Amino acid sequence: MMELNTSNFDAEIKHGVTLVDFWAPWCGPCRMQGPILEGVAEKVGNKAKIDNLNIDNSPAIASKFGIVSIPTLIIFKDGAQVQRFVGVRQEEELIAEIDAAQ
Repeated sequence: MMELNTSNFDAEIKHGVTLVDFWAPWCGPCRMQGPILEGVAEKVGNKAKIDNLNIDNSPAIASKFGIVSIPTLIIFKDGAQVQRFVGVRQEEELIAEIDAAQ
């Protein structure tokens, strides 16, 4: 999982399927989501990238995507948002949505 920021965000989501976890270290549910995403990353392999963005470090990007509650997970395909989730999501649901985005 790569930590995204203002300098690498656009390049990272530009090609293929990327799930971005908008989070912050002080957020309890975000800390619960982290290990779930690690499992997703293992299972999807090269089908998709699983990255995260600390909203405290990159508030402009969080604002651009209207992030008002975290964790928010957004699946991008070739730079376009295709799915959004707010709150903790389970591995099976995320893998199914990544497969659907292919």
